[in-house]
Amino acid sequence: MTALLGRRAAAAGLALAAAAPARAQPASIRLAVMNDQSSAYAGTGGAGTVAAVRLAIEDMQAKAGPFAVELNIYDHQNKTDIGAALAARAYDQEGVDAIFDIGNSAVSLAVQDIARQRGKIVVHCGSAHEALYGKSCSPTGAQWVYDTYSLAHGLTQSIVDQGGKTWFFITADYAFGTAMQSESTAVLTSLGGKVLGSVRHPVGTSDFSAYIVQAQASGADIIALANASSDTVNAAKQAAEFGLDRSHQKLATLIFYINSVHELGAQAQGVQYLESWYWDLDDQSRAFARRFAAVRTGAMPNQTQAGNYSAALHYLRSVAATGSRDGLTVMRHMKSVPVNDAYARNTKLRADGRLMKDYYLVEVKPPNQVRTGWDLLRIERTIPAADVIRPIGQGGCTQIDPA
Repeated sequence: MTALLGRRAAAAGLALAAAAPARAQPASIRLAVMNDQSSAYAGTGGAGTVAAVRLAIEDMQAKAGPFAVELNIYDHQNKTDIGAALAARAYDQEGVDAIFDIGNSAVSLAVQDIARQRGKIVVHCGSAHEALYGKSCSPTGAQWVYDTYSLAHGLTQSIVDQGGKTWFFITADYAFGTAMQSESTAVLTSLGGKVLGSVRHPVGTSDFSAYIVQAQASGADIIALANASSDTVNAAKQAAEFGLDRSHQKLATLIFYINSVHELGAQAQGVQYLESWYWDLDDQSRAFARRFAAVRTGAMPNQTQAGNYSAALHYLRSVAATGSRDGLTVMRHMKSVPVNDAYARNTKLRADGRLMKDYYLVEVKPPNQVRTGWDLLRIERTIPAADVIRPIGQGGCTQIDPA
């Protein structure tokens, strides 16, 4: 029942930036975080994303402005029907203007349809399916952090360049996993590589032993984990327990997070993956991370939590600039001005709703190189957004705003 009702946290008297002081400001703004608050993906989004969005609200509160913001919290439990019902209720009955995060591609695709029909804003930060800025795009939708196309192209190319030519996939059995495997396979075969096998598992499974034994027996160079959050952590732990010989086979985590690296500890060393953001990049990212850690018992924010902070802040700035709660009006402004914050610097939100943010190829440090508890990653190189994010003309988006 809690999931269907949501929870509301009011931030009264929120001061929105005086970007357009002459405009009449709307009486109240209502944001919502929708994601998994209680099951397999709660660790990478969950309450941490709520904390990040609250920091965005605080930062707007530090500026001059006359109106309040309320934050609703919804737990979709990784169930598409619950997510769709929550979104419809949020927009139609509870006055929500914009939904952030979601963190499950199947739920995101359903919510995107609901938001499109109502002209409401939804910003996907933890969801990766490339259709969200492609065939299922929306004039009021945005994809902020990563997507299956760009992750597949950036990471697969890097792994093949290092000699990983044969792959075996352990794939989460829902929209994200299917898309991730499909995109990675297309890139792999185009580079002369080969898929030696694959298995699918339900989200939230606890026993990966049979899948890992099958992957080891395949003899593939790479065991590719096309899953996320606790599923990835559990698979990696059990691979180590089953004696994965990393001199002959390596794990590839197609989507990964620093909190998962922290949980795995030494078992994660040497793993390479793509990050859109790292807390220790520079002074601005470190300052945001310290604020986040102060309210999250010392944990540093991961890329999707930082992305949610950025998306919510950019949205609120655009509401302030336009003096409007209308989804299309606000989204047009979001696309017209650069995104500048602790997550993204002078970064453009494209016409199809994709944020053109660079990636970083990172490698998990060995324990003897870790200076502090969260000093876990080494940045190998920057991968420009234009090199790996699908060109706008190839995505099949037919809902681009003509304005």
